[in-house]
Amino acid sequence: MKRSRNASLKGYNSFAVEARAAHLVQVESTADLEEIAAEHRFDPGRDLLLGGGSNVLLAGDIDGYVVVNRVTGVRIVSEADDEVLVEAGGGENWHRLVLWSLDEGLCGLENLSLIPGLAGAAPIQNIGAYGVELSDVFDSVQTLDLQSGDFRTFSNEECRFAYRDSYFKTPPAHCLMITGIRLRLQRQFVPVLDYGGLAEELFSAGQRQPTAKQVSEAVIRIRRRKLPDPRVTPNAGSFFKNPVVSQSQAQALQQSFPQLPVFPQAGGMCKLGAAWMIERCGFKGRRKGDAGVSAKHALVLVNYGNASGRQVLALAGTIAEAVRQRFGVRLETEPKIIGADRAG
Repeated sequence: MKRSRNASLKGYNSFAVEARAAHLVQVESTADLEEIAAEHRFDPGRDLLLGGGSNVLLAGDIDGYVVVNRVTGVRIVSEADDEVLVEAGGGENWHRLVLWSLDEGLCGLENLSLIPGLAGAAPIQNIGAYGVELSDVFDSVQTLDLQSGDFRTFSNEECRFAYRDSYFKTPPAHCLMITGIRLRLQRQFVPVLDYGGLAEELFSAGQRQPTAKQVSEAVIRIRRRKLPDPRVTPNAGSFFKNPVVSQSQAQALQQSFPQLPVFPQAGGMCKLGAAWMIERCGFKGRRKGDAGVSAKHALVLVNYGNASGRQVLALAGTIAEAVRQRFGVRLETEPKIIGADRAG
C-alpha cells in the first residue's frame, strides 16, 4: 500500500487535469482495502474511489481520502463445455484483460478492445462498443464496503445494468470498492459484426470469416482512427451519452433533420447520435483555451495542455445548451463529475 498527503491527481486521471487529494492511498490487495476500511470510515461526500481515472472529470480538489484500486490478477476459475468463467482483479487493465482472453482462445470481449480504464470500472459504466455490452458476458462482481468493511458479491441481475449505467452509480453503492469481476466467456467464436462499420473494416482487409483476434484488431484500428489517444491528447473518451428518446420524438426530429442517426431500442425507444448533433452545432474541432472538442470525434472533449476541470466542464455545458436549443434534446455526461461544487 502506498500513501501520500496533499497529492497531485494529475497522473491519476486521463484528462490530466490538476486536482489535489488531502490523502492518497494506493491499494494493491484486498488486505490493503480491509486495513483502510478499519482505520477510516469512508465518506462519499468527501472521499473518492478511483480506478484508472478514464471516466472521471476532476473539477475540484478532494478534501478527504482518494483510494486508488491497483488490485490485479487474472485467472480461469472453471470450465464447462464451451463456457469458461474468468476472474480479474478490479485494478487490472481492461485492454490487457481482453488481449489475455484472446491469447487463451476465449471469445466474447473482442468487440470491447482498446476501451481505456480498469476491469473494476467496467461494470460501473456497463461499458460497450460495436454491438456488445459488458452485461452480455458478465457473471458477477466482488466488492468491499469501505464503510462497513463487509464483502459482498453481486450477480449480473443485481448489478441492474442499463445503457452506460448500473447499480454502482447509485448513492448506496458509492462506498463499494470493486475488488474483482467474473466473466463468462466462450471457446466457440460467434462474431457480432452488425454495428458501426465493423464488418466493412474486416471485409476491406479480406477477412470475410474473421477470427476473434481479427475482430479485435479491426476494432483497435477503427478506434485509433476515430478517437484521440489519451496518452497524447488527454481525454476521457465519449463525454456525452447518446440520448434515448421516445419513437415519436425521434420521428419528429427526423422530419426536421433527415440525416440524424437514429437507432431503435427496446420498449419503443430510440437512441440518437449525439456526435452528429454536436457537430451540426459547430463544435467539432472547436477550442476554448486549452479545453476543446476533438477534431476526430465530436463526442470527445480534450485537454490541449493546461485546461482545468472547471474549464472542461464549462465547455461541456455550452455544448449541451446548444444541442438543447437546436434539437430540444438534453445531453447527459458519461464521465463522473467530481468536485464541481468545490471548483473555484
